[in-house]
Amino acid sequence: MSLKSILAPTLLMIIALFAACGTGASGGEKVIKSAKAGEMTVTISNPNGELKNGENDLIVTFADAAGNPVDVGAASLNFHMAAMGAMAEMNDKATLTTTETPGKYRARVNLEVGGTWEAQVKYQGAHGAGHTTMTVQAK
Repeated sequence: MSLKSILAPTLLMIIALFAACGTGASGGEKVIKSAKAGEMTVTISNPNGELKNGENDLIVTFADAAGNPVDVGAASLNFHMAAMGAMAEMNDKATLTTTETPGKYRARVNLEVGGTWEAQVKYQGAHGAGHTTMTVQAK
């Protein structure tokens, strides 16, 4: 058995492994929705750029006019759906946690149903207080 016959399959397996697993770098976040909140822009994103019925892991970013993340202090995210017919009003509150980047928060929310939701974002801290709402769709 030659060295070439051993190395070629090994190299192919390593390449396939990197292709399947990725390089370890972040694949990035796709924007679900953005809106102005005072002088800041609030963006809700996740890897696929979509909300779904059920568990959702999101990133909420507060950015200045230059697009740089801004630490806003305390922040909250609530998904609201008005009552319709026999269906009661729904409020699905996200759990926000800070990240290593000030101004970026991880959010986890369980949306009860697919459909049109109003994402309600509030913040209060060193940059003052503010809020915004965004209409979003969950599949």
